[in-house]
Amino acid sequence: MQFETSQVLLAFALTLFAGLATGIGSLVAFVAKRTNTKFLSFSLGFSAGVMVYISFMELVPEAGKVLNDLQLVLSFFGGIGLIAIIDFLIPEDENPHEIHLAEDMEKNVRLKRMGIMIALSIAIHNFPEGVAAFMSGMNSLDVGIPIALAIAIHNIPEGIAVSVPIYHSTGSRRKAFWYSFLSGLAEPVGALVAFLILLPFWNPMLEGVVLASVSGIMVYISIDELLPGAERFGRHHLSILGFIAGMAVMAVSLLIA
Repeated sequence: MQFETSQVLLAFALTLFAGLATGIGSLVAFVAKRTNTKFLSFSLGFSAGVMVYISFMELVPEAGKVLNDLQLVLSFFGGIGLIAIIDFLIPEDENPHEIHLAEDMEKNVRLKRMGIMIALSIAIHNFPEGVAAFMSGMNSLDVGIPIALAIAIHNIPEGIAVSVPIYHSTGSRRKAFWYSFLSGLAEPVGALVAFLILLPFWNPMLEGVVLASVSGIMVYISIDELLPGAERFGRHHLSILGFIAGMAVMAVSLLIA
């Protein structure tokens, strides 16, 4: 199957935007003395709402057009299994999915090692997310753009998680920013791998498998990271409102697209 060059470039651009949002998190950590828990709680809930709605209302139905029920289920849970295995292989204390507040992390006595390990962990996590963002963008910009935005929002606190310990252990804002920035490059690397390995063999069957797997990855990220992270800030109703708002915005955007 042939793809327009502009379509491929746009998909890469979306993935790059999503991945490098870790750099935004780094900048936020430098200018804010305390984490804005209300905003972060709502934003993480919003991202979860976007991901869950797209997964079940757009990606799964689209995959179901070319896959039978068994193939759809296996692909969906295969995506969940892939991201879960990656998640379980990373120690909890250095797992970016175990979100830390900036002010809490300043007290950690293993700051530099922690920051480097979190950067590596984020890079590992971001690789399949890069594949997901890129392939979603290749399938449809109406779906790819919201997914890239949702991933970008959830990468912001991960950028904070990298930059704060590096900065407080070295005193260098430059080092803290670049560690955070580079950890996000794993997403465009994932996109490049998808481009080189998946696209040459692209066909309706593979498209269905990828879409169902991406939906599984998105649902797992929402349940494992985004909603628990929002709840951790003690803003239960804000996180739920954000979740509903994310679904509502996504529903309206798909209706008018």
